[in-house]
Amino acid sequence: MAADALDTVKAKGELTVGTEMQYAPYDFLKDGKQTGFNADLFAEIGKQLNVKVTFLDLPWPSVLPGLEAGKFDIVAGPVSITKERGERYRFTSPIGLSAFNLLKRANDNSITKIDDIAGKPVGGLRAEVSLEELKKLAASLTPKAEVREYGDSSQGNADLAAGRIVAFTNQSSNNGYTAALRPNIFAVVPGTFGELRYVAYVGRKDADSETLIAAVNDAIAAIKADGRFAELQKRWFGAAVELPAIVDPAQY
Repeated sequence: MAADALDTVKAKGELTVGTEMQYAPYDFLKDGKQTGFNADLFAEIGKQLNVKVTFLDLPWPSVLPGLEAGKFDIVAGPVSITKERGERYRFTSPIGLSAFNLLKRANDNSITKIDDIAGKPVGGLRAEVSLEELKKLAASLTPKAEVREYGDSSQGNADLAAGRIVAFTNQSSNNGYTAALRPNIFAVVPGTFGELRYVAYVGRKDADSETLIAAVNDAIAAIKADGRFAELQKRWFGAAVELPAIVDPAQY
């Protein structure tokens, strides 16, 4: 019998993970070292699977294509669960909730609510659901907001700080973390927009990857059951949130 993805990972003793380390608090660099929720959770997954975990840091638009090309075993993301993505990829158990909000400059009193971006330049992450939701929001306003696309959060936040855009959209956990780290520069606009979604890690859709994702799900279940998952949620997001074991992408 030919080896599947789990057999290959076990034989190598290594699980390779594609990610972008510009997405705090999930994945980011601190003093040149990877840190965040993903690093901590995958360390626990590695213990459960008894393998080494190796991360590859890439620009986000190239991460999912890299997975399909077989450059790594799984994507950390996190990735919003959608019907379209479910047709191409295999999701793990949800590891978080995705609500979208806006980050603004702390001294910008012209943006006090979400609709205040009408007629103004705003930004979002290329190849992310948050950008698509921002485009829908922008088109619903009068006058329409101008949406600019960025390859990673650092670029968008830099343009925001420099005044080239008035707001930057991201998952609420990311924007909240950024504002907490740099309160003199950034602030969160009250409220969220778009559909609330679960986020997960992602594997290939092919049959060979089915056992690998099943093993990762078993690992996540064990980590949730003994309280480790809740502790990581508290450490990185401030509170523990109950999540379902499985979410069917077809419902989105």
